[in-house]
Amino acid sequence: MSTHFSGEGNIGSVPEYREFPNGNDEPRRLLRLNIYFDNPIPRKDGEYEDRGGFWAPVELWHREAEHWSTLYQKGMRVLVEGRAVRDEWEDAEENERVTFKIEARRIGILPYRIESVALTAKPVAGP
Repeated sequence: MSTHFSGEGNIGSVPEYREFPNGNDEPRRLLRLNIYFDNPIPRKDGEYEDRGGFWAPVELWHREAEHWSTLYQKGMRVLVEGRAVRDEWEDAEENERVTFKIEARRIGILPYRIESVALTAKPVAGP
């Protein structure tokens, strides 16, 4: 079971990058982020109160996942688009567990809490 998901949140830990063998093809690459999706509600005093936020693991499968693992940082504000997926598994005591994860299509960096951005041209492979 899955459904469309779009949410804004903060990366809560250092991104985790992994590679998985894929026969003779290039390996499959996974970037896993732990993100807190908040629900800020404005109060009368002008501040915000978080109501109903939640943590979710976010998985991004992409050939450039290794490069992006250095780009995304703990505390960074991001916008995630993808799908929410029910994930069933067994714990160490063989109890059945159910969690939800987000399989991301896109993760955009939002400009909150960023001191500076430096862009460099990506090298182009020549003939």
